[in-house]
Amino acid sequence: MGSTLLIIALSLFGLGVAFYYMKRVTSIPLDLGLNKEESEKLKYIHGAIAEGAMAFLKQEYRMLAYFMVGFAIVIALLTDNHETDTANEGLWTAVAFLFGAVISILSGYIGMKVATAGNARTTVSAKNSLADAFVVAINSGAVMGFALVGLATLGLILIYLFMKLVLGDIPNNVLMEVIAGFGLGGSSIALFARVGGGIFTKAADVGADLVGKVEKGIPEDDPRNPAVIADNVGDNVGDVAGMGADLFGSCAESTCAALVISALAFAADIDAMLYPIMITAVGIPVSLLTKMLVKVNTEDQVGPALKRLLMISSVIMAIAMYFVTMMMIPETFLIEGESYTANGVYFCFLAGLLAGLAVGLLTEYYTSGDYKPVQEIAKSCETGAATNIIFGLALGYKSTVLPYIAIAISIFLSWELAGMYGIAIASLGMLGTLVIALMIDAYGPVADNAGGIAEMVGLESEVRRRTDVLDAAGNTTAAIGKGFAIGAAILTSLALFSAFITHSQNLMRAMDKYGPDYDLISSITLLDPLVYTSLFIGAVLPFLFSAMTMKSVGAAAFDMIEEVRRQFREIPGIMEGQGRPQYGQCVAISTKAALREMIAPGILIFGSPLAAGFLFGVQAVAGLLAGSLVAGGVMAISASNSGGAWDNAKKYIEKGAHGGKGSDAHKAAVIGDTVGDPLKDTSGPSLNILIKLSAILSLVFAPFFVTYGGILV
Repeated sequence: MGSTLLIIALSLFGLGVAFYYMKRVTSIPLDLGLNKEESEKLKYIHGAIAEGAMAFLKQEYRMLAYFMVGFAIVIALLTDNHETDTANEGLWTAVAFLFGAVISILSGYIGMKVATAGNARTTVSAKNSLADAFVVAINSGAVMGFALVGLATLGLILIYLFMKLVLGDIPNNVLMEVIAGFGLGGSSIALFARVGGGIFTKAADVGADLVGKVEKGIPEDDPRNPAVIADNVGDNVGDVAGMGADLFGSCAESTCAALVISALAFAADIDAMLYPIMITAVGIPVSLLTKMLVKVNTEDQVGPALKRLLMISSVIMAIAMYFVTMMMIPETFLIEGESYTANGVYFCFLAGLLAGLAVGLLTEYYTSGDYKPVQEIAKSCETGAATNIIFGLALGYKSTVLPYIAIAISIFLSWELAGMYGIAIASLGMLGTLVIALMIDAYGPVADNAGGIAEMVGLESEVRRRTDVLDAAGNTTAAIGKGFAIGAAILTSLALFSAFITHSQNLMRAMDKYGPDYDLISSITLLDPLVYTSLFIGAVLPFLFSAMTMKSVGAAAFDMIEEVRRQFREIPGIMEGQGRPQYGQCVAISTKAALREMIAPGILIFGSPLAAGFLFGVQAVAGLLAGSLVAGGVMAISASNSGGAWDNAKKYIEKGAHGGKGSDAHKAAVIGDTVGDPLKDTSGPSLNILIKLSAILSLVFAPFFVTYGGILV
């Protein structure tokens, strides 16, 4: 009971901290230090961005409401657990699914609200000093971090207490399998937020760059560009709401996977069973302490300060979790007849934490203009766009090796130390600094929007220079955040895979389907043609998914380009700054395209494991998950790093290298950046959802697969 109350207290504390920082951000006047003309322009632009972002969310959430109700009915009908006759577990799993989806929607809404409130306030604060602007931007990110993690932990503990109350004496392992519906709800919303948000932002970005920068030769964020508002809206839609839903899903899914396995080991020990939720909850005060320790006074401190947030929080988290683990986990315990120790569990957590830090730092190395890989790409631009594309692709492929080695080491150590439970704890270890990861990731689009607003309002060059400093640091941390999210998705998917196998085996034994001594794990072997074939099918799913999302961006960008060209052609005085572009038309095009194009990838992700399980059984699902996990993780890292490197190579040239802005090298770099945009902001990050959602879906539908699956074998 003590751990339950502590988790609730820490969750409410996190929400309280988020509310405090929200008040600090919104208390800054929008007209701070501006004259009347500047104030009117800023309020108009800020209002257009906020209105466009919220309009997209409302339309997306309206569509998702129909999906949530429909899929909840499917869950209720197909996922009844036949281990017990005490309740309809399918119905309660559907309730958990809806609750997780609502929490995910609320998290995205809060993040979007504060990001659109913080961008203009960062701009006006930059008139005073860079330090003031940094504080506003990082506080905006803090609202996202603390609110999302507070909601995640509070939602998990409340759904546990609610299900415990309504289901009575149901076995703990069945209870945790019901609660897994919460993770499925969060991940389902993340799919549409990530894919839809990614399509929205890249359609606007590509259209704005190709017509505005390449064809018309006007600067980025120039108010004469009709797509500039849609571009700024897209930063919030993709990098705030999308990333938030993605990492909320990882948190919920990893925790649910660990709870399913821990219920077998700690059925009589509530504190130990709730240890996975406590890991995330402890990160809340640790992150607040870290934020209070890191300050910025000069521009050369901005980038290092953001990295220090990650480093310091990791060190404090490692120390704090040792004592928490020793208090909550028994000195020795058994899972499936194997004996493990509390020390082993702690080192599983530490392995995941360090692997996450390693993946983040390696991502920075491959995507930051401060290091050799991006500088080599920038130099390749001197010989044209073709060599730029070649070098960028090569960088992406090469950049997968060391992160995968780091993740592989953490997997091996965790499996040796605590078996499948260790894998789940390692995935939560990687998410141990989730508040900080969200904070610095949401900081990026706030700073980016602040620079765009300064440009559109026409503020003095010093304001734009200060916001550019913040934005440059934000680009690096955004790349780190994407690497972190991909690494977390890989470990989360593996943890869910472990939970799926454990759950399926328990169901088979309870039903005595193949005899009481049947071992599902030993039956999943590469020597089985069904498993091997499914592995191949799973390996191609990420490629098909990426092709669909990239083509969606291309189709949406085509519509955007045509609209921007039309406005330049038909609206008199745009290039002279006298005619007002129709910004709303471009926002509407991105919104319509995003909502239309996210449906097909969603059907692919939901349909593949369900079809495999129903037609061919549990072994086929296992092969499908393994194939998509290994191939999808590699492809996600490669795509994200190639896109990030192209983006920062362009910015490196814009600082004066290789001829600077307007040079042939710069034109080649802009083309490379445009090619990389859908890779780093749509296809790459969206693959996180593919590998996680397939796994959590399989876990929730395991009763259906075991009872009715395999009709063709």
